[in-house]
Amino acid sequence: MTSRLRFLHPQSNAMQDHDGATSARAPSASFRELVRKDYERHGRTVLNAGFISLLVYRFGRWAGSRRTRPARRLAQKVYGAINMVVATLTRVWIPAEVTLGEGFHIIHVEGSISIHPATVIGKRCGIMHNVTIGTNMSAGAPKIGDDVFIGVNSTILGEIRIGDRVRIGANTAVSTDVPSDSIVFGSPAKIYPRLGPFSSEHAKTDTSP
Repeated sequence: MTSRLRFLHPQSNAMQDHDGATSARAPSASFRELVRKDYERHGRTVLNAGFISLLVYRFGRWAGSRRTRPARRLAQKVYGAINMVVATLTRVWIPAEVTLGEGFHIIHVEGSISIHPATVIGKRCGIMHNVTIGTNMSAGAPKIGDDVFIGVNSTILGEIRIGDRVRIGANTAVSTDVPSDSIVFGSPAKIYPRLGPFSSEHAKTDTSP
């Protein structure tokens, strides 16, 4: 019941940087500007399920930012009703409490996507279908860096940190911290330095006579 109330009545949370320190909230783009960018990123069609899901998410954030309590309560009730219908149809659950960086892209919506309310996702994250980002039988949700790609059928669970420029392959279960510039795949996940083996091969080639 508590999670349902939180889902329908989002509250603003302090944003944190990658080092965990609370940082000042940067001036955010307007609701209209965010929606316009989402529309362009998702094929310039209002029928795209990814765009529709993000539109509802943006409305939920907007509703929670109303200054007066009556306006905020009314907007959140409207959001809750719309979100219940849209999330059921699209199978994309992105609560308004989730922190999304700019450029978030739902690449495919051919399956479900579920993101825990406490999740923080950086800029330019691309996410495929059948992805779960959430808790791991305890409190705490993932914090994901910038320029991260999350492959189909992947899970990211627990109070872990995913660094910048990480590529998470299909069918991967991640439950530990992942450093920046890494490739992760498998279940349980195996972490490899991005392009490490290729760099070594190039080095051998360059040094050969």
